[in-house]
Amino acid sequence: MNFSRKNIIYLIIVVVLAYFLASYQLPYYIQRPGGADALDPIVNVSGGHSSEGDMHLVTVSGIQATPIQYALAKILPHNEILPLEEVFPEGISQKEYMEAQLQVMENSQEAATVVAFEASNSEITIDYNGVYVVSVLKGMPADGILQTGDRIIGIDGTQIEQADDLINYVDKKEANDVITLEVVRDEQHLTKDIMLEEFDSMNGKVGVGISLVTDRDVTVEPSVEFSSGNIGGPSAGLMFSLEIFDQLTGGDLTKGYQIAGTGEIDYNGNVYRIGGIDKKVVAADREGIDIFFAPNEGGAEGSNYEIAVQTAEQINTDMKIIPVDTFDEALEYLQELP
Repeated sequence: MNFSRKNIIYLIIVVVLAYFLASYQLPYYIQRPGGADALDPIVNVSGGHSSEGDMHLVTVSGIQATPIQYALAKILPHNEILPLEEVFPEGISQKEYMEAQLQVMENSQEAATVVAFEASNSEITIDYNGVYVVSVLKGMPADGILQTGDRIIGIDGTQIEQADDLINYVDKKEANDVITLEVVRDEQHLTKDIMLEEFDSMNGKVGVGISLVTDRDVTVEPSVEFSSGNIGGPSAGLMFSLEIFDQLTGGDLTKGYQIAGTGEIDYNGNVYRIGGIDKKVVAADREGIDIFFAPNEGGAEGSNYEIAVQTAEQINTDMKIIPVDTFDEALEYLQELP
């Protein structure tokens, strides 16, 4: 077949246009339903018990938009288009953000382990070693002074064991106050002075522009191993704690049901709001889940639970949406299942 110069030019234009539509990254981020993976292969309690049903971790899928993906997201249900700056905090790269999310996931796993072991009266020891700096926001007071990975062990001569110790101390301060932090970096003990600044995004609260995680040494018997891969964020905390408890106790909490849910969990077993719950309900329904736990937020208007119920009605699912504010509420519900 002979190609004229005009045909070759058209072909080049088509190839370039196709490449642009499929590959060029727009300043938007698309969030859509992810998966609802069974936790049994992800969480392994040494010598743990198996169950007839399954607990599931539910995820939201996210990707930076290309022109084609942007167009599809406009017409497909349960796809949300967000400006990139709303997803990734200013001053933090996507790589740094994902590293921070993986660190938060590790913290969530640890909190879930503590809650499950304490609830089951299993053997657990907790030692506190200070607070790790997860990320430092560019242009904020701590920028150039603190680094990711720094361990804060003291503030103004007061010992710091947990993130809340530092947060509560700073909350009592005012803008332009100077705090002195004792920091461990590469096994060196350093002293850092930082002036506090008021943040409009924090309703006028003061801070230095860092995100934190408590450095705990948690020792448990039997041991627990996680294989969550590149899944980040805190939202699997509730389901991790239920899966660990189920494997520890051997009473089969599932009763043969497929159980999913979402919610950040703290070390006291409180369950908190997460993002993208509408997409997680859709993902759970696609996986044939019977029961879905949603953060109730104390019955607040617009809570995760309310959004989950609305989404369940929209997709006409038979899945039961159960409101919870604590691990104990979810545990009690499962224990009372027929």
